[in-house]
Amino acid sequence: MDNQDLSRLSEIKVDQKNLYREEVFTDLKIATIRQLTPVFPDGQKDDKRKILFFGQTQMMTPAGSLPVHFEIDAKSLKQAMEMFPEAVQKAVQELVENAREAQRQAESRIITPGSAQRSKLFTP
Repeated sequence: MDNQDLSRLSEIKVDQKNLYREEVFTDLKIATIRQLTPVFPDGQKDDKRKILFFGQTQMMTPAGSLPVHFEIDAKSLKQAMEMFPEAVQKAVQELVENAREAQRQAESRIITPGSAQRSKLFTP
């Protein structure tokens, strides 16, 4: 890190209009729910903004543990807990689709040695 990078650090400002208090709830087994409550700079709750909920869990795969993070569109902690199974299922489905798409893209870029020459041999 050079002096220019260090001087930029002094330009960092906390966005005081976008503050949240974070609380974490877990069943110590599978589910973790983060509740982000909007607050004013003095720490008082900001009722004009919506409380946000995020879920976390882990999936075991052949390659090991895979963390899964996702938003839960709930209005209360109780509702977030009720919506957790559906939200995690949707998040895992999206992960699988994204992995398949990444695999398709990677496979389409694979060039094997001599493939350019072989294609010339078999082209009519």
